[in-house]
Amino acid sequence: MQTVSKPNPRLLSELQSLGVRLADPQAGAASRRGGAGPSDHKAVTVDGHTVMIPVHTVGARSSPFVAAPPAADGSSRLTRDGIPIGAISFPRQPKFYGLQTFDGVPYSKIATLHSSDVLATTLLQSCIRYENRYKSCQFCAIGQSLAAGRTILRKTPEQLAEVARAAVLLDGVKHMVMTTGTPNGSDRGARILCESAAAVKAAIDLPIQGQCEPPNDDRWFTRMRDAGIDGLGMHLEAVTPAVRQRIMPGKAGVPLSRYMQAFAAAVEVFGRGQVSTYILAGLGDTREAILETSRVLIEIGVYPFVVPFVPISGTPLENHPPPSPEFMQELLTPLGAMIAAAGLRSAEIKAGCGRCGACSSLSRYEV
Repeated sequence: MQTVSKPNPRLLSELQSLGVRLADPQAGAASRRGGAGPSDHKAVTVDGHTVMIPVHTVGARSSPFVAAPPAADGSSRLTRDGIPIGAISFPRQPKFYGLQTFDGVPYSKIATLHSSDVLATTLLQSCIRYENRYKSCQFCAIGQSLAAGRTILRKTPEQLAEVARAAVLLDGVKHMVMTTGTPNGSDRGARILCESAAAVKAAIDLPIQGQCEPPNDDRWFTRMRDAGIDGLGMHLEAVTPAVRQRIMPGKAGVPLSRYMQAFAAAVEVFGRGQVSTYILAGLGDTREAILETSRVLIEIGVYPFVVPFVPISGTPLENHPPPSPEFMQELLTPLGAMIAAAGLRSAEIKAGCGRCGACSSLSRYEV
């Protein structure tokens, strides 16, 4: 079966905006529902490039793209409106999923495989704002996977070290993402990131990106680096005050000015290109606003990882439409050129979402 040859960025943008209907939902590694970060996705490999494609969203149920059951060679025929356009495949279920920790917790409840070679975990599966929908991020589903029993509330450093070592040795994991719900309004998760990263690095040499809101004290950046964190993500999600206040009223209490100060301080510690931020296109920010904010971030040395918003089932925004493929193409084309001109290419990021690149076709525009 002929594979999709050299997938162009537009095709990837269409898949990530419109989603895919699966004839065999069990194909490949398990898809992910709920959770703290991007969710309701499945890892799909298109001509050697693995991306995360929505499969559980409202929009995906009516997607023109359909993936047939995998053939004997593992490939799956991809059609659009019934017309074959090539073949895709799915990364296999990781071997470490079949194990459990010394204290009896399945490894899959401690950390999950993201894309094809990234280990991802949410250290604390709760947030000071989540239970209050007047303050919570309207797109967040951090409590869903916990309520469904697919994870545990708090992963200990010992559990994380055990799972990370197994994921590297058994499945060839290349880097790790540690995110967390915000536990307080002071260090905002930096402390548990330090504890967790130190334990993992003592067990296995694995590049780690930590993710949290900007801590009140910039000295936490040095502490995180010294604990073994190689790169830092502090996620804006939205870039204009009005959208931030509407979509994430609690998190908007940390003003954009503080984020910019924190970005500059973090770049001094981790280096240019090793600090990133997640920007969700499609929440209401204009193309121009995202590009202008990205320009400022790039000047500071921050990689602006712009991804299409994926509405997660069970959240207040579950029926919010994702951005169109045209919007993403018009946004990512100039952004990719800006990133390349500044020398902040995703391939040079040590660990994290920007290096993985599976949730956006942005890296394909870095020309």
